[in-house]
Amino acid sequence: MRHRKSGNRLGRNTSHRKAMLRNMVTSFFDLEKITTTDARAKELRKLAEKLITTAKRGDLHSRRLVLEVVRDKKTVDKLFERIAPRYAGRPGGYTRIIKVGQRVGDNAALSLIELVEEEFTAKPKKKAPAKEVAKAVAPEPAEEASAEEASAEEAPAEEAPAEEAPAEEAPAEEAPAEEVKEEK
Repeated sequence: MRHRKSGNRLGRNTSHRKAMLRNMVTSFFDLEKITTTDARAKELRKLAEKLITTAKRGDLHSRRLVLEVVRDKKTVDKLFERIAPRYAGRPGGYTRIIKVGQRVGDNAALSLIELVEEEFTAKPKKKAPAKEVAKAVAPEPAEEASAEEASAEEAPAEEAPAEEAPAEEAPAEEAPAEEVKEEK
């Protein structure tokens, strides 16, 4: 059974598969794009993205970790000096797989795997509106709210504007406290 065993075996034994992926990732970092089968491209993506993330740290230990997989020093230098700094602000997703078609000889599905070139723009985080935050912070029971509405209706029309003015000032004073809570 293959419980919790990830990755495609690609019809090869372990040593052959590791050697093939090492050669593919070395060629991939040299050329920055290669054409291969869909299954191989998906396995190559896993390895390449982990290596780029390791190279982004840029220290000696990470260089030695990458050298265990990519045995070519020139390719590792290119990875650390040109490729990794390009993705310094990107939290992942360094590669793109594009389906190309079928191979002529055996009709295998081919894909182009390449490094992503466009700039990364982080999506802004959604903030809850102030009303929802106030309700979440201090929920009022329905009975108290209905009692306040009843007292507001009993008050004369002249006193209502006077009561609204202090109510407008109070949220302005509470606003910085709510922002502090949102930041935490």
